[in-house]
Amino acid sequence: MSQSAYITFVAGSSVEKLSLQGIKEWLEHYRQQTSLTGQQIGWDYANAAFPYTIETKAGEEERWFFLKGKAPLYRYILFGVGSREHDQQHYVQVVLPEDATHGDKAKGNELCKYLAKQLKAELKLFNGRTIFYNPRK
Repeated sequence: MSQSAYITFVAGSSVEKLSLQGIKEWLEHYRQQTSLTGQQIGWDYANAAFPYTIETKAGEEERWFFLKGKAPLYRYILFGVGSREHDQQHYVQVVLPEDATHGDKAKGNELCKYLAKQLKAELKLFNGRTIFYNPRK
């Protein structure tokens, strides 16, 4: 059974909503940051921190995209965007397919935490726990 994590944009978040292109830009920013870290320590950290390529399926470019693993420990992570009808909150859904590995789940959690922290959003992890990165009173 597949698992999903949700990054929800709430009051206090940096943005109201994010497009698929915006998610790709944030993932590219993450890759660049890890590349710079690798240069400082003299190791190819970018490939270890982001062992995926960003892929789309023909005809589905507007609905979702996926990260395809470059190493045997990693397979797929899917990203999509949407909004709830009852309260109009926008979210990013991150899905681990049924054949996802433990490495995919760990990287999925890491990428979700990174995105939620940068965007000051609410994050519901794959295990159902919630982390609030948004400023609350």
